[in-house]
Amino acid sequence: MSRRVILARHGSIDAGQGGRFVGSTDAPLSAEGQEEALRLAAPLGELMPARCFSSPMLRARETAASALGPRVADLATDTDLREVDFGRWEGLTFEQARRDDQTAVDRWAAGDPGFAFPGGERLADFVDRVRGVGNRLAADVGDTVVAFTHAGVIRHLICHFLGLPWRNYVLFDVRYASLAVIELFDHKGVLTGLNLGLSKES
Repeated sequence: MSRRVILARHGSIDAGQGGRFVGSTDAPLSAEGQEEALRLAAPLGELMPARCFSSPMLRARETAASALGPRVADLATDTDLREVDFGRWEGLTFEQARRDDQTAVDRWAAGDPGFAFPGGERLADFVDRVRGVGNRLAADVGDTVVAFTHAGVIRHLICHFLGLPWRNYVLFDVRYASLAVIELFDHKGVLTGLNLGLSKES
């Protein structure tokens, strides 16, 4: 069983998508994001992951390729590491979504388990699949595993491993091209690092 899980957020994407809901859009890394991803190589090398996993989304796979170098050949894809599908909110800012559908935004903010993003994924289904992939990462044979994924997934995985209600995901600020490190003890997690690997300018 794994003793350490590293959660790596992908690098920056196109500036025009910053501050917008980007889930199912298969956006590549920006030039800045590619440079950010390269900077993850050193801290990941120190943590020495035995097994490497990635969301199928291009931005996560490109980050993994830059951060892992030749080891990317060992990368396994897990579709449950993909970001939530925001449906019709995809590409909108929070303010635009609130202006278009205040009621739906209020249900999301209240943590309504029956909420579904308009035309997208049910929140309960997203939480369930994140828990599922979290359990698989914890049960993996690798002593240390790394998963290249997305901010929403990382926030919910932190809650899962720490035994927090999923609504607490809003408490964690997960930056582009950064690492969250969770040490596991009898399937219980301790967050020992957040936003590791950022440059001093970040």
